[in-house]
Amino acid sequence: MTTSKPITHIAGYRFVRLAALPELRTQLYTLAQAQGLKGTILLSPEGINVMLAGTADAIALFRAHLNADVRFVDMFFHVSVSLDYPFQRLKVKIKKEIITLRQSAIDPNQCRAPAISPTEFRRWLDEGREVTIVDTRNDYEYQAGAFDRAINPKLKDFSEFPAILPTLPRDKPVVMYCTGGVRCEKAALVMLAAGFDEVYQLEGGILNYFAKEGGAHYHGDCFVFDERGALNPKQFESIN
Repeated sequence: MTTSKPITHIAGYRFVRLAALPELRTQLYTLAQAQGLKGTILLSPEGINVMLAGTADAIALFRAHLNADVRFVDMFFHVSVSLDYPFQRLKVKIKKEIITLRQSAIDPNQCRAPAISPTEFRRWLDEGREVTIVDTRNDYEYQAGAFDRAINPKLKDFSEFPAILPTLPRDKPVVMYCTGGVRCEKAALVMLAAGFDEVYQLEGGILNYFAKEGGAHYHGDCFVFDERGALNPKQFESIN
């Protein structure tokens, strides 16, 4: 749906212990609906994942509400703009995990693997540093675009990631990435638990890299889970 005003998109997550999920679901749905927002909010005992779109004022009010809650204060969001709503309706769902892995021992609330900034990652790529680059997304996302030299594990579903670890080399540092960072939070911990010595996750994923470093060393587009389908680096640079 095209509107007369630009539509602001936000996407972000936080791993944080949450309880009373039905009440939180009602609270967030009521707030987002009142502001005319569309998109999806996922809630689980392990945290929150937000993908919403609306007018700039409506998004600002929603973010201010989150920021007033100690559990969500200063949440990082990828922010972009378009003329269309990329979602048809508003949904707030309760799930077992905000990103499904089905590995109960992997808990991002307990620890976090080291992160590498987009600027540092680009420097490593510029230098041709010997690293193993792993794309943790599904195969169809990889086919839309990926970093140079990235290994495609050909996943049909993220929960398959632990099964592909024996196919990955262990003789170099590993840098892994995904769209916005949330999958790597778990994938990196899986690799460390499996005995990989040096594992890094790209901070903020591909979208953060596009915003900070453009399309250097990336070919193609970045698949996104809304009606936009994909973003390319030039699009992302033009709206941030």
